[in-house]
Amino acid sequence: MDFAINELTLQVAETAKKFAEQYIRPHVMEWDETQEFPAYILRELGTLGLMGILVPARYGGSGLSYFEYSAAIQEIAKVCGSIGLSYAAHNSLCTGHILSFGNEEQKNKYLPKLCSAEYIGAWGLTEPNTGSDAGNMRCIAQKDGEDWLINGTKNWITHGKSGDVAVVICRTGEPHTRDNSTSFIVERGTKGFKGGKKENKLGMRASETAEMIFDNCRIPDSARMGDVGDGFKQAMKVLDGGRISIAALGLGIAKGAYLASLQYSKERHQFGKPISDFQAISFKLADMATEIKAAELLIDQACDLKAKHQNVTKEAAMAKYYASEIAVKIATDAVQIFGGYGYTKDYPVEKFYRDSKLCTIGEGTSEIQKIVIAREVLK
Repeated sequence: MDFAINELTLQVAETAKKFAEQYIRPHVMEWDETQEFPAYILRELGTLGLMGILVPARYGGSGLSYFEYSAAIQEIAKVCGSIGLSYAAHNSLCTGHILSFGNEEQKNKYLPKLCSAEYIGAWGLTEPNTGSDAGNMRCIAQKDGEDWLINGTKNWITHGKSGDVAVVICRTGEPHTRDNSTSFIVERGTKGFKGGKKENKLGMRASETAEMIFDNCRIPDSARMGDVGDGFKQAMKVLDGGRISIAALGLGIAKGAYLASLQYSKERHQFGKPISDFQAISFKLADMATEIKAAELLIDQACDLKAKHQNVTKEAAMAKYYASEIAVKIATDAVQIFGGYGYTKDYPVEKFYRDSKLCTIGEGTSEIQKIVIAREVLK
């Protein structure tokens, strides 16, 4: 496996980096304090071709690989985890699901608008009482003539209120039976579909997380993706790719915290010398650099398998598990290096600290990743 960074990946990373510095960094704390979701930022990313980065050109996308996608997420997350999260959710989940499992009519209808960010995407699997227990979903779709009626609630949904189109996985069979769910595309404005409570979160506060509520929401059978009963299997495949994106998100946060710590350790003087000269600090920086490199390699391995269209379940889970956990560790050490200043909002590491935790929870907790990894290695 050759993970040498090619020119295209470097160009995409540089484009994302410049964008983040110019359009995101000046507003990071303002958005965090107000919990404003700046949808216009995603639309600006759309003009750069980054909102449909994995989508083939024939559907309006850029047709790039997971290497470029990972690089873009990292550069955005190094500045703001919230925008990185929204960017990843739009690309990996909603857009990725339609790209992988939509028919040609659905792809031609939705992908160009998702790629330009005229439409912001949402993806609904989780429910108030069924997080990891997706086989017991209570959001139900029932056939009614040529249509489907959806009733129930999804929560913890990125862009649950602001998304223009949502992919929703609903139970269409009995609880805890095989092949008991089906995926549907639902547009905002459809009668019986609305956003609900917006969550007041610890971190990732500028990425909207909200309920989606369905009350006798009637959609045509043409909104169904794949066969009846295929929803959960589709979702697991989508999450394989999504976990690579969350790994990249965690790595970007880790890199942001590390770079801030590295700079601060050289500027902060105690006892007549920079604190980076003290072994207690230099050893933390050494651990950070090593953990970042290990996460990079795990992510690159997963991207390589994805690019070759090979099974990536184990490697994506490993990358997501490790990168998210080291994001929390590195952000914690960053606060420690900054000392009292690290606990204030005048410096960036407290936000990295708050944002990092979500990476160990979203798109499958660290515990779920270990279940997936164990299942794969024990086959």
